[in-house]
Amino acid sequence: MIAYLKNKVRVFWNVGPERTLMIKRNIIFSFLIKGAGVLISFLLIPLTIHYVNAGQYGIWLTISSLVVWINTFDIGLSNGLRNKIAHSIALNETTNIVKYISTTYTILFFIALITFVVFYISGSFFNWNQLLNIKPSINANIWPIITISLGAFCIQFVLQPIKSILTATHEPFKSSLLLLLGQCLTVILIYILTLYTKSSLLMLVVVVSSSPVLIFLIANIYLFNTSLKRYSPKFSAIDLKSAKSLLTTGGAFFLIQMGAVILFETDNIIISRILGPSQVTAFNIASKLFSLTTIIFVIMLTPYWSAFTDAYAKNDMKWIKQSIRKMRMIWLYMSIATVILYFFSNIFYKIWVGNTISISNQLSLSMAIYVILSNWQGIYVYALNGIGKLRIQLIFISLAGLLNIPLSVLLIHRVGLPGTVIANIILAIIMNVFYTYQVNLIINQKATGIWNR
Repeated sequence: MIAYLKNKVRVFWNVGPERTLMIKRNIIFSFLIKGAGVLISFLLIPLTIHYVNAGQYGIWLTISSLVVWINTFDIGLSNGLRNKIAHSIALNETTNIVKYISTTYTILFFIALITFVVFYISGSFFNWNQLLNIKPSINANIWPIITISLGAFCIQFVLQPIKSILTATHEPFKSSLLLLLGQCLTVILIYILTLYTKSSLLMLVVVVSSSPVLIFLIANIYLFNTSLKRYSPKFSAIDLKSAKSLLTTGGAFFLIQMGAVILFETDNIIISRILGPSQVTAFNIASKLFSLTTIIFVIMLTPYWSAFTDAYAKNDMKWIKQSIRKMRMIWLYMSIATVILYFFSNIFYKIWVGNTISISNQLSLSMAIYVILSNWQGIYVYALNGIGKLRIQLIFISLAGLLNIPLSVLLIHRVGLPGTVIANIILAIIMNVFYTYQVNLIINQKATGIWNR
């Protein structure tokens, strides 16, 4: 029996096409890393709420949503870089890889510098406490907190292409490891804060903002001097002419990112404005719980992005079809797990955060439905991103981003907090229909016109 199991493991780990083997190995490593990351992230929420309170934690979530908008100002370069590197690896073009990496880091540095200066100067003219509907009883000036968050994020912004590089070189589990290390450092530092300092939103933001920056800085220095040394950025390799090639792909990703940010990150801001920061906390706890199945699903999807790029560059449509069929079956299992999670959600909430936060059954149900739809969308978004067919996705994510705000406001006023999730559900259904149709056309080589762009 033991010999049989050993043989099965050996076959799973070593037998099959190289592209498929890399995906299997990355999924296994990512499961171990992400599993630890999920555990830490679930510990982090009650620890953080205990250090401050539900209202202040909601403020931090709202501020982080604002700062995430800055991420769109990389104009899609990180994702464009990922596709360019994966394509160059498939064609064995090492010189181009160094050129793309060097140019991307240079452009992102200047974007981050300009972004920080512009936002710092313009932001100082606003009353942020009033804009975010923060009650005077909170007794905290939000602008310094936003400034610290913005500064840390801009530094991370310059360092984060290392994630795309690792994913493009078929090592996405290392990208997950960086996130895990950042979470570990955050938990350790917040725990120290609970022991030696009084409740302070400012100290919380300093810790949460600076931890990933430190990890990314160390990772860039270490990796470009070891496993990625042959791809390390060089001043002599900077080629602004290649920026046009990066931006052609990256520009579409930028607009898609912008639409996604409007679609997802405005939820916290809308909830804070209409219902108050404490409801942002309730919304995010429900979202965090149901994201468990999404996290598992994304672990399986992530290696496929660059693998799709490789397969499409080699015109291996058969492999793409087989991979999508496998992902559909996994989606079915994840959907069943999401339904089970919904029926036991109240028990999980009580164990996790106790009775301090009240989460309605309607919110949990709408979140479960949205996660199932979002996971299905993930299959086709990763396929389209990998093969670089972005036009349909660009159109619908942009329309969804524009419609989400008025639709969320309308539904929140009508049905309360679940309204913002219901808005996302409506838009997800529409996008799923068109993305699924486009991918089926492409893999059957029937796509023409806008469906092939």
